[in-house]
Amino acid sequence: MPKVERFEDLKCWQAARALVKFAYELSESEPKLKKDWDTKSQFRRAALSSMNNIAEGFGRGTRKEFVRFLDISQSSAREVKSMAYVFEDLNYTTSEKIEELHEKTDAVMALTLGFIKHLKKNM
Repeated sequence: MPKVERFEDLKCWQAARALVKFAYELSESEPKLKKDWDTKSQFRRAALSSMNNIAEGFGRGTRKEFVRFLDISQSSAREVKSMAYVFEDLNYTTSEKIEELHEKTDAVMALTLGFIKHLKKNM
């Protein structure tokens, strides 16, 4: 695997970026979610946390610290996934958008977990 010079080149960060974009678009396009300021804010912050922790961890001095930030990113993606069930239960959006949200969070988690495993085996 070639050395990555920029966090923007990480597949897990790219997937998290796509998740953030989707989260912002969803929270602005769905009337019930748009009105629920607390839930909307938490949803956006969790998605942002997933993306930003990958970037922040990339800039840390050690692999151990990077893995810790990737773990935090994973947790934030799980929070977004959990919120998808709230949206489903409260009829905040369509089943198609819920499914897309699950797919995007699953992608972030899978790519991040794969990267964590890669970093750990080379520690």
